Amino acid sequence: MPLTKLQFRPGINRELTSYTNEGGWYDGNKIRFRAGVPEKIGGWVKAAQGTYIGSARALHSFTSLAGAIFTGIGTHLKYYLLVGETLHDITPVRKTSTTDDIFAATDGESTIVVTDNAHGAVKNDFVTFAGAAALGGSGNITATVLNQEYQVAKVVSANVYHITAKDTSGDTVVANANDTGDGGTGTTAAYQVNVGLDTVVYNVGWGTDTWGRDTWDSDGTLGVLSTLRLWSHDNFGEDLIYNVRNGGIFYWDTSAKAATYGRGVSLNSLTNADSGTPTIAKKIIVSDRDRHIIAFGCDAETSIGTQDPLLIRFSGQESATTWNATATNTAGDLPLSTGSEIVTAIETRQQILVFTDVSLHAMQFLGPPFTFGIGMISENITIMGPNVAKAVDDTVFWMGVEDFYIYDGRVRKLPCSVRSYVFNDFNLAQKDKAFAGLNSTFNEIWWFYPSGTNAECDKYVVYNFLENAWTYGSLSRTAWLDRGIVDNPLATGNDQHVYFHESGLDDGSTAPASVIQAHIESSPIDAGEGNSFVFLNRLLPDITFEGSSATAPKATFTLKMRNSAGGNYLETAENNVTQSAAATSTVVEQFTEQVFIRLRGRAFSLRVESSDVETQWRLGTNRVDLKVDGKK
Repeated sequence: MPLTKLQFRPGINRELTSYTNEGGWYDGNKIRFRAGVPEKIGGWVKAAQGTYIGSARALHSFTSLAGAIFTGIGTHLKYYLLVGETLHDITPVRKTSTTDDIFAATDGESTIVVTDNAHGAVKNDFVTFAGAAALGGSGNITATVLNQEYQVAKVVSANVYHITAKDTSGDTVVANANDTGDGGTGTTAAYQVNVGLDTVVYNVGWGTDTWGRDTWDSDGTLGVLSTLRLWSHDNFGEDLIYNVRNGGIFYWDTSAKAATYGRGVSLNSLTNADSGTPTIAKKIIVSDRDRHIIAFGCDAETSIGTQDPLLIRFSGQESATTWNATATNTAGDLPLSTGSEIVTAIETRQQILVFTDVSLHAMQFLGPPFTFGIGMISENITIMGPNVAKAVDDTVFWMGVEDFYIYDGRVRKLPCSVRSYVFNDFNLAQKDKAFAGLNSTFNEIWWFYPSGTNAECDKYVVYNFLENAWTYGSLSRTAWLDRGIVDNPLATGNDQHVYFHESGLDDGSTAPASVIQAHIESSPIDAGEGNSFVFLNRLLPDITFEGSSATAPKATFTLKMRNSAGGNYLETAENNVTQSAAATSTVVEQFTEQVFIRLRGRAFSLRVESSDVETQWRLGTNRVDLKVDGKK
């Protein structure tokens, strides 16, 4: 019998049984499809020297007029700017108070009691003290110990909270008998915006959080939060506008702040800001075409501080401070009447798509006197969370609760060959953590999601919109940003590091870099509708290791035999296929010519994997020497 070519459809299919999917791929991890064939994905390296605090949920890059590149990183505790390889904390301050005699310490304890009326802090908030005096002449609680940033350890009441004394290196400091003072007069306390949750909590009050999470008589009700901390951000020219979901809107002036990386300020505190400037929103976007700042799910001009989850407002053109609508400016609002809240909004080249919990709307720039108009597109959609939609030019892809969707002028469900595999293993309790990312170099939309009972995103599903191919795998990431201003995609991990993706060939989270375990496996292939046994005695591999930096990169080819669709694999043959030096040039690639095997069964599968560093591989059309070997 002549050699048989093993040619497979691009993409992984888990909607069919493995046997029914003959001629396709059934499983894989950390692979992608390009020109119809699978290859190992690129590696990642650390983009910053240090780590940030908290779980990052948002990334945004922009540039200054001087050409400096900034990347905003929003976590549940802080907001940072990554400049070069350095992280700068620009978390806004919500309140600054100057008070006398606010500290109290107890001999032998590290807890410091802080009394500051109407402090507004919740547990884990950050506060920076300045101007405090030592608590004792020869005490351990010196002025240096007090005058630094602290995280609130416990909220006792609206006027009292606890911090844990530390030195400048972060080590705990214990008070002694001489620490009997109170910090003196004129202590300044700068409170950063309240922290948010890094996990979704649906209930507040009795039963919120875990039983016994603190000591008896601790802050069981004070400072209870219920919303996952998410950020939205956009650049207004060279400046940054950033927003806490269901919280404040802030402004970072590059020309005024870049020299010292000072903290951002509330949008309504800017010079000449209108009295109707919104103070709370679900999301903000700066419209690229017409330069309006748009706030979604915000407070109305006449009801500042009271959030309307279905209200859209926009500033005057080219202005961050003009929000009161008049006949001489283009500020205004658009109330929606469908749904209970705005979930998210996505800007395309021509319009802005606005998602509520039950509907989709298109918002378009009309020009004066109406400025913007909005119309409903569909009422028959779902969306998994605020960050699961991604635009590619004028096409938008998003993850629904049970399906994937596409909008390209009309809304339709996106056929998905791994739909059941993804949604049957989805932790819906943490669905707001799911997010989408564009990898434009490879025409891919990545969705990261929490699987099973995992609290963080640990798996991904990828759609190649050029080749209509789906893949999936395991990788822990919390936010993603496509290349553009930065040369490679950026992503954040659960280890509080920022990574450049598609950089190198390995997992750069370790030192030295470790291997990326990548594999792909086909569905079973039979001969004669599975009526006959087949005998395999030879494999002629077709693979390229182009791009590898290893001296002798290799991939492991495994052929597996079984006798029925529901049976176990009875025999396997595993062999390494290794690249050797090219005879004349890198265009002519040499590798293992043929592999001799002895396998007999009714159906066989092919698995290809790699487990060595500095290795890149891409499959071609492999061939096997296959003979029909009877019906018994």
